[in-house]
Amino acid sequence: MIADKMKNMVANSSAIRAMFEEGNRLAQIYGAENVYDFSLGNPNVPAPDAVKNAIIELLEDSDPLILHGYTNSNSGYEDVREAVAVSLNERFGTNFAARNIVMTVGAAGGLNVILKTLINPGDEVIAFAPYFGEYRSYTNNYDGVLVEVSPNTVDFQPKLDEFAEKITPKTKAVIVNTPNNPTGVVYSEETIKKMASIMEEKEKEFGTEIYLISDEPYRELVYDGVEVPYLTKYYHNTIVGYSYSKSLSLPGERIGYLVIPDEVTDSGDVQSAANVATRILGFVNAPTLQQKIVARCLNEKTDISYYNRNRETLYQGLKDCGFECIKPEGAFYLFVKSPVEDEKEFCAAGKKYNILMVPGSSFACPGYVRLAYCVSYETIVNSLPKFRELSKEYQTK
Repeated sequence: MIADKMKNMVANSSAIRAMFEEGNRLAQIYGAENVYDFSLGNPNVPAPDAVKNAIIELLEDSDPLILHGYTNSNSGYEDVREAVAVSLNERFGTNFAARNIVMTVGAAGGLNVILKTLINPGDEVIAFAPYFGEYRSYTNNYDGVLVEVSPNTVDFQPKLDEFAEKITPKTKAVIVNTPNNPTGVVYSEETIKKMASIMEEKEKEFGTEIYLISDEPYRELVYDGVEVPYLTKYYHNTIVGYSYSKSLSLPGERIGYLVIPDEVTDSGDVQSAANVATRILGFVNAPTLQQKIVARCLNEKTDISYYNRNRETLYQGLKDCGFECIKPEGAFYLFVKSPVEDEKEFCAAGKKYNILMVPGSSFACPGYVRLAYCVSYETIVNSLPKFRELSKEYQTK
């Protein structure tokens, strides 16, 4: 008999993965070219050539016993962590060193490491809807309580008045994700400054430490010159979780890092605990080959012009069909208002046209659907006539 906690998690398993599996089933029936699967944020742009070259060079030139062995520290190779810190300092004017970096098994691994490090049973973690649904599971892993701030469906910036009301003496952490999954919205500098001010006031009011966890797998995927604020510059208790899954198109390689600045209260203890959490959660250390690869590719970027063309075409195409959506500033998702209150009904109707969408309730924002446009351009173009048919079905009701 499985654990009671796992029974609940299995019952509420990811709708995104379920839809992706449905896409594979439909592709076997109708052919992949006739299925318009917008379910999973799986990059369709190949990794830069520099990644392949780094792999070959490392395999040819490195001592295999070192390259494939355990790292001396569970936090990762010292030289890799130093290289990451230097890169961040050059880009954002920060002052990090190797001690501030913990290499992780992707952003998901990093979030679990830092929540394991910080959360006691009953501690509260605040998330702004819509949010990546796994935040609830990650918090539940350590018997924390996820507290939602309801969505602002005008521009999807966080509702800061409600945020201030929901901070309590039990609040231990706040998770932000910008550029945001599922909306593609970038939180403005004004939003971040106000959020930081609220948290500082609440720390003083309650005499507690409140940590801001910035989940940043989409930082490099922004359009039209939009800038993403680097949050450690605005609030002292900020911890950053990063992944190369999107920026280098390496989702299956599971490599990322945490930044734990010296400004964080008791930073040495937090850094040491994160190092231990990496080991006892079963990761042991981040994949060693991947650590060395990304250290050689810190200045490389995925060509986001592919995503931008998809963004422009899908956004305009859906608007022309009569759908309502906000134009994303980053990431590779479009958040579309359902023409009916029950967006799951809308998702089911879309399947009749082999269109696969993820219901907004998976992101704590019912009434909307998410489309991941990290697909081929042909999929975008060929889907639009089907979306038009779907739209007409609702216009006639």
